[in-house]
Amino acid sequence: MDPLSQIITLLRPHAAISKPITGRGRWGVRYAAYNAPGFTIILKGTCWISLLGQAAVKLEQGDFLLLPSTPAFTLSSHPGIPCEPRTPTDMAVRHGDQEGEADFASLGGSFRIEPVNAPLLISLLPRIIHIPAAAGRSCRLSRVIALIMEECASEAPGKELVLQRLLEVLLVETVRWDGIAAEGVPTGLLRALHDPALGRALRALHADVRAGWTVAGLARLAGLSRSAFAARFSEILGCGPIDYLARWRMALAKDALVRGEKTLDHIADEIGYESASAFSTAFRKRLGCPPGSFARHGGIATTAEAE
Repeated sequence: MDPLSQIITLLRPHAAISKPITGRGRWGVRYAAYNAPGFTIILKGTCWISLLGQAAVKLEQGDFLLLPSTPAFTLSSHPGIPCEPRTPTDMAVRHGDQEGEADFASLGGSFRIEPVNAPLLISLLPRIIHIPAAAGRSCRLSRVIALIMEECASEAPGKELVLQRLLEVLLVETVRWDGIAAEGVPTGLLRALHDPALGRALRALHADVRAGWTVAGLARLAGLSRSAFAARFSEILGCGPIDYLARWRMALAKDALVRGEKTLDHIADEIGYESASAFSTAFRKRLGCPPGSFARHGGIATTAEAE
């Protein structure tokens, strides 16, 4: 499994909410920040969205928007008009004039990801991803979102599993869009995967997280000198290769601990530690608490308990 697929699988997106949002005339609404990724696809007309502290962005028919971590924002029919505070809901929403045919329509929604590793998604993506209809991928995304909406409205057997898989597809389709490089990708895995040399090393590392990787060994896979590889890796990913390996191992460990299906010995062996004791020491050093305490508190790092 490639690195991006591994991360999306680890995040386990679920509990989709999708709803029609329509409007007519002049209208403006304001939402507070909420801790869930949000998305929308414009089905008809135009609107303007402005994240807190940023200039307004115009969204047109066929555009797709993803907010990996939804900050406070305004949505309006025109830029610069007063916006009324609103609270997110899973019901259909009508803005502006309540009578007459809507001149604006969109499908909006949100989904949840496993909170223990939610920072992975934030570090992977820009603050906002805007895919214009002209880019050609929004049509494909609209079909995925239409399937999500259809599944949300049904009570067919296997609903939760189908929703989870559709949301995984939605995330992957969005983050692998070629134009994302122009959207200001921060340091992180997504930018590194667009780098051919680093991509080779990262795919090998993720394919065998148990291996005793060294900077020199990864540099050979990348086709670079040790110093050049280390410098490029640190510049693009914001940490050194061995530190990245440790972070990824801890991400896998945190997921396994929260799920509670494996012993410490099993987790330690799976992620490349010689023993449960060595794993516990590394975990405590990086997260500030022992793995057993982390698991008992549902994925919250705390020093309140001792092993």
